Amino acid sequence: MADRVDGRPAAPTESTIRDWDDADPSGQTYRRVLFVDCDLTEVDNRGGVFDECTFRGVRFNASTHADAAFVNCTFVRCSLFDTTFARCKFVGSFFDDCTYSLMKVSGGDWSFTGLPGADLKGAEFTGVKFREADLSGVRAPKAVLRDLDLSGAYLQKADFTGADLRGSDLSTLDPVTVTLRDARIDITQAMVVAAALGLDVRP
Repeated sequence: MADRVDGRPAAPTESTIRDWDDADPSGQTYRRVLFVDCDLTEVDNRGGVFDECTFRGVRFNASTHADAAFVNCTFVRCSLFDTTFARCKFVGSFFDDCTYSLMKVSGGDWSFTGLPGADLKGAEFTGVKFREADLSGVRAPKAVLRDLDLSGAYLQKADFTGADLRGSDLSTLDPVTVTLRDARIDITQAMVVAAALGLDVRP
């Protein structure tokens, strides 16, 4: 019989979960677990920890995650439609062929994450740490990407058409390889972009 924590079965480690009805990951820790085609729609996750887990075909639609951790995890063909992440940790995680429509992320640490080629149209990220993250080729038209720490991030061929980038660190952005048409930036960022273009910025 599995051990129990606070009256509930202890979270599994190094296993595969395919049917996770009535899931309640709050306060639980999962390590090296493979989640396949699970439905986490409208789940309210408070402080759950996922370490080196893989989510394949998992539906996170309309779920809420606060103060949770997804460290060194892999997300493959997952649906994150209308999912909310608040102060969550995603350090070292990788996303492949996922959907992010209406996803909202506030605070948290997404450093060293990989979202190459991700379609972030309409998604919202505010106050998130993206240090040395791979955002190459992301498509983020009209996305909200405010007050992000993008120091050392890979932004090659990213499309920020119409995106709100105000307050974000654009020090590693190469305006020659990135699309910025109609993007919103502040005065300080404008000076950074101008300097990157080789312009002599003076008062």
